[in-house]
Amino acid sequence: MNISSAIIHARPGAAGAVQSRLAGINGVDIHAVSEEGRIIVTIETDDDRGTADTFEFISQVDGVLSASMVYHQTESDPDKEV
Repeated sequence: MNISSAIIHARPGAAGAVQSRLAGINGVDIHAVSEEGRIIVTIETDDDRGTADTFEFISQVDGVLSASMVYHQTESDPDKEV
C-alpha cells in the first residue's frame, strides 16, 4: 500500500468545486481546506503506478492551479505497522 499526502492549490473562488471533484476520486481523502484555496489530501493506492496516476489526475482537475506531493510512504504489510 502506498500512502501519500499532497497540497492542492485551487484557482481563486474554485476551492469548493475542486473539493467536490477531489472527493469523487477513488483513494483520495480531503483533510483540510483553507480560505485561500489550499486543500490537503491523502492518496492511498495499491502501488507506485497508482499513486503516480492519481497524482497526475489531480493535477489536471479543472480548477487546480498546482499540486505538490509532500509525503510518500510504502507499506509492505500495513497490518503489521504500528
